Amino acid sequence: MEEISKYIGNKIKYYRTRKNVTQQELADYLGTTSQTISRYESGKLESNNIVLFKLADYFNISINDFFPPLSFDNASVIDINSNIVKIPVYGSIKAGIPIESQPDIIDYIDIPKEWTKGGKKFYGLKISGDSMFPKYQDEDIVIFEQTNDTALYNGKDCAIMINGTESTFKKVLINEQGIVLQAYNMAYDIRMFSKEDVINLPIKIVGIAREKRTKID
Repeated sequence: MEEISKYIGNKIKYYRTRKNVTQQELADYLGTTSQTISRYESGKLESNNIVLFKLADYFNISINDFFPPLSFDNASVIDINSNIVKIPVYGSIKAGIPIESQPDIIDYIDIPKEWTKGGKKFYGLKISGDSMFPKYQDEDIVIFEQTNDTALYNGKDCAIMINGTESTFKKVLINEQGIVLQAYNMAYDIRMFSKEDVINLPIKIVGIAREKRTKID
């Protein structure tokens, strides 16, 4: 295990120097300290999978690039993960920040690679609260597809940014007057915005719910 930690540490250092970033810059990205990065690179501290997935995303490489290549005598290697793509799951979405730059990654989950055909992009969001109950429960993970095609929003459950300060998850209804954001939990009020509000606030759809995953205890 110690040899693997040193191997991974050397790889982290290699990709960091290749990207021309300092230990402190990498630490800032991970939300840790430069001392921790130093311990990762020396192999004195074992990096967990969440850290490695974040680093793979940062370096734009596969997580497998951190590990020694496998070799088998008289056998071929089949990558069972070739049809799977890992996407980040956010604990919350920070308004005013592009999805690709969101800082609050809490996990990574698998989606079918075929979903990403045509350059489609996805992310996950851990639901907090009961405004979308009973369709969605607190702590469900919802997978969102990013799209700029406004024609797809109507009647869909979407992640929305409002006024650069607020993010929310609601059913979107579009009509001649503007846009309506509706919760499934009737204890919450319907929110209506005019066409002018949509432009001036602004209101921006940042994802359409594609799938939900509920943890079964």
